[in-house]
Amino acid sequence: MPFLNFIASDMNDFIWGWFGIAILLATGILMTILTKFFQVSHFKHWMKKTIGSVFKKSVSGHTKEKGSISQFQALCTALAATVGTGNIAGVAGAIATGGPGAVFWMWISAFFGMMTNYSENVLGIFFRRKDKKGEWAGGAMYYLQDGLGGKKGLKSLGRVLAVLFSIFAVLASFGIGNLAQANTISGNLESAFSIPRSVTGVVLVIVAVLVILGGIKRIANVTEKLVPFMAVIYVAGALVILFMHVPQLGAIFGSIFKYAFTARAVAGGAIGTAIKMGFKRGIFSNEAGLGSSVMVHSASNVKEPVKQGLWGIFEVFFDTIVICTLTAIVVLSSGVVDLSSGGMVAQYADMNKNTLVAQAFTNSFGSFGGKFVAIAILLFAFSTILGWSYYGTKSWSYLFGEKTANIYKIIFIVIVFVSCILVNVDLPWNISDTFNGMMMVPNLIGVIVLSPLVMKITGNYVRRKLKGSDEKPLYSFDPDIQAENERTAGEDEE
Repeated sequence: MPFLNFIASDMNDFIWGWFGIAILLATGILMTILTKFFQVSHFKHWMKKTIGSVFKKSVSGHTKEKGSISQFQALCTALAATVGTGNIAGVAGAIATGGPGAVFWMWISAFFGMMTNYSENVLGIFFRRKDKKGEWAGGAMYYLQDGLGGKKGLKSLGRVLAVLFSIFAVLASFGIGNLAQANTISGNLESAFSIPRSVTGVVLVIVAVLVILGGIKRIANVTEKLVPFMAVIYVAGALVILFMHVPQLGAIFGSIFKYAFTARAVAGGAIGTAIKMGFKRGIFSNEAGLGSSVMVHSASNVKEPVKQGLWGIFEVFFDTIVICTLTAIVVLSSGVVDLSSGGMVAQYADMNKNTLVAQAFTNSFGSFGGKFVAIAILLFAFSTILGWSYYGTKSWSYLFGEKTANIYKIIFIVIVFVSCILVNVDLPWNISDTFNGMMMVPNLIGVIVLSPLVMKITGNYVRRKLKGSDEKPLYSFDPDIQAENERTAGEDEE
C-alpha cells in the first residue's frame, strides 16, 4: 500500500504537473499546425469518411482476413476502451474538483487531441506488420522501434522507448482499463441495486473470460454491438435532461467559460485546478496522446494510413465533444453545482464522484435516474475493460512473446474481481492517471520526432484523394506491404 500510495500521489503529481499538460498541448498544437488545421479545414471530408460511411459494406462489413477487423469494428473497439467511466464519473469528478471551467479545458484537450490521435493512427498503420500468427501487430511500440529507431543514431533510443511504452501500457491496462472501471461498476450496482460487490465481481469475471480469451475477433464482435447501443441510450437520456433544462443552458455555458479563466468563488478554487482537471479527465476520457487506441486501429483492414487516422479524429470528437459535454450539461443543470460560485452545493459536497452523475439523473428522473446511470456505467466501463484487455495483451506480447499472452489475460481477469471488492475509490483512479501519464511520454516523443512523416503522408493523401494528383501512395514503411497494398489498392474502400 505505501508503494501504491506513492504512485497515486507523488508520482501522479509529477507526471500530471505542468510538464505533462505542456507536452500534450504542444504535440496537439504542433500536429494541428503541420496538418494545416486538418480537423477544421477538412471537417466535411473526415465526417463523410467516418460516420457518413458507416453503412457501407467496405467500412462495416466483416473481413475474412485473419486477425483483421473492419474499420467500424476498430472504431467500436477503440471507443469501447475510451468511452468509459471517464465520460461519466470522470467528468463529474473534474467539475467537483476543478469547477465548471474544467469542461472548457476538456474541449481544448479534445480539439488538439484530435490531431494527436490522428497522427498516432497514421503512424500505427504505416509501421504495422504481420506477426507469426499472420495477424496485424501495430502500436506506438512499433513506430518507436522502426520509425524513431530508424533514424540515424536513434536505434537504441527507439528500442528503449518502445519497451518502456509497452511496460507502461501493461501497467495502465491494469489501471485505466481495469481497476477504475470494475471498481466503478461494482460501486454503482451496489448503490443502485444493492448488489454485493463480490457478486458483481464473479459475474464480470465469467463474461470477461468468455470474451477476452476469444481474441480481437470476438472482442470486436461484441463491441460493435455494445458500443452503438450504449452510446444511443446514454445520449438519449442526457438529451432528455438537456431539453428539460433549455432555459438554463445560457447559465451553464456561461459558468463553463467564466470559471475556465477565473478562480471559483470557493475555498481552494483556482484556474490551475480547472486546467489540470480538464486535461487529466479529458485525456482519461479520449486517450489522445497515450498511443493506446493505435493498437486496435492497426488491426483494421484499411490500407490507407490517413483513412484510419480519420477515425481517430472522430473517436476523440465523439468521446469528448459529444459524450463528455452531455455529461457536463447533466451535472450542471441538476442542481448539484452552484453555477453562481462554481462550487458544489453543500448537501452534495462530500458525495462520491462515482455516484454524482447518478444523483444528477435522480434529480431529473427520480429513483429511475440512479438505476439508469448504473446500467450505463456497467456498459461503458465493461466495454472499456474489453478494449484495454486487448491493448494490454498486445503490449505484453511485444515484451514477452505471443506465446505468453494467456498469462497476461489470466492476471487481467483476476484483477477484475479484486477491483470490484476494493472500497478505496480514489486510489485506483489516481493509479490510472499515473500510468496514463507514463505511457504518454515515450509515445509523444515518437509522434513529435516523426511529425514530418505524418505531414508527408497527409499531404500525399490530400493531393491524391482531394486534388486528383496522380502520385504513388504512401501505405507502409515495409516494401513488401507497400507493394501488396499497391497491387490490391482497387479493393480498398472508397
